[in-house]
Amino acid sequence: MEFFIISMLNGLSYGLLLFMLSSGLTLIFSMMGVLNFAHASFYMLGAYVGYSVSTVLGYWPALILAPLVVGAMGAAFERMCLRKVHKFGHVAELLITFGLSYVVLELVQLIWGRLALEFKPPSVLEGPAFTLIHHSVDGLRVMWGAAPAELCSAADAALRVVCSPFPATRAFMMLIALVMLFSVWVLLTHTRIGLVIQSALTHPDAVEALGHNVPRIFMLVFGAGAGLAGLAGVIGGSTFLTEPAMAATVGSVIFVVVVVGGMGSLSGAFLASILIGVIQTFAVAFDYSVATLAQQLGLQLSEAASNNSFVKLTLSQVAPILPYLFLVLVLIFRPRGLLGTREG
Repeated sequence: MEFFIISMLNGLSYGLLLFMLSSGLTLIFSMMGVLNFAHASFYMLGAYVGYSVSTVLGYWPALILAPLVVGAMGAAFERMCLRKVHKFGHVAELLITFGLSYVVLELVQLIWGRLALEFKPPSVLEGPAFTLIHHSVDGLRVMWGAAPAELCSAADAALRVVCSPFPATRAFMMLIALVMLFSVWVLLTHTRIGLVIQSALTHPDAVEALGHNVPRIFMLVFGAGAGLAGLAGVIGGSTFLTEPAMAATVGSVIFVVVVVGGMGSLSGAFLASILIGVIQTFAVAFDYSVATLAQQLGLQLSEAASNNSFVKLTLSQVAPILPYLFLVLVLIFRPRGLLGTREG
């Protein structure tokens, strides 16, 4: 039971990180119709800028300042570059953001180097948030923080005690993602700013006639989306690894999330992020192959079948391709995505 709970929480935390990334991309696409290929690069910039700020001011100021810096970079890019090619259509927008992703990658390597950086979280986030203690007699219980060593060792050899800690960084990641989801939802649906932003997409002439600067609104939306990616970068970089390959690691997955959830659907992106995070985590955790499963069921495979590479392929080995398989199935049976209302 503790294995299932911890694996589920790990899957949820990874899924919520994907949502933090995909929410900014979804926001930009739903409001502007721009598919930002460089969105993962803003995630990487958030991690590196957060690292630099944290070395001077500490982690908590970096958590606030890095998204603001990255958001300002995104707004400047929209104002000086993306706006110039907007009249040439989606292909030009896609190409210029594609070029930006490579420019950002080279700049990161020039400034911070090619090696991974040690971006440590604050001391309050080091260690476990809680520990699940499964005792063969007393059952399952939860202890906040790290469990003492004596609780995780059985005095009697017949007893079995398993301690499963859950990292505080992952718990913090989940908290920030949920707060961000609620904040974006309230902003877009219950404030005047959200009304103006959504109206600027569907009725730009009417919004401009009311005295609002539509190009400035789009610039702020693009900057906000980049800032959300920067926030995810600070948390993801301190939780996992800050390196130049981090953008490529999640870049393709967040596009899978956006398409599977439905182009422009924030709720769809949330659902797809959770599903993909949980599926990948459990696929890695259950390291089974066809041969192993057959052995546990008492089935006897022939020698030729036992030596077949496909039979020996484990579920954890195919875990990286599961999101893309999910994408193919969704595009075949539901092209608009799980909760999408518009076609990409």
